[in-house]
Amino acid sequence: MAHYAWINSDNVVINVAVGVDETIIQQGIGGSTEAWEVFYTQAVNQNGVYVKRTSYNNNIRKQYASIGYTYDPVADVFIKPQPFASWTLDSNHDWQPPTPKPAEGMWLWNEANLEWIEG
Repeated sequence: MAHYAWINSDNVVINVAVGVDETIIQQGIGGSTEAWEVFYTQAVNQNGVYVKRTSYNNNIRKQYASIGYTYDPVADVFIKPQPFASWTLDSNHDWQPPTPKPAEGMWLWNEANLEWIEG
């Protein structure tokens, strides 16, 4: 069983669905991830919408895509939505707070004060 993300022209995931495993060859389609991505993109047939394979166990394109995630076509990864305006994307495509989270205990981010508060 394979999962596929529908991505709009702004590279935002708008749907995720279960599809045919890429190893299945059916009606002249298949045998590769790319073949099924093209098949589903053509089946969607919406201007600017394209389909990319995603992995439920995070083996493909960094992490499992969800609605609202962004697809980075250059890095070929799915990126979670930015949790807070002050957080920045690191070179590993993960959002980082302006100050590191303390190692011990339960902490919540306070965006108004740009600090961690014990929760």
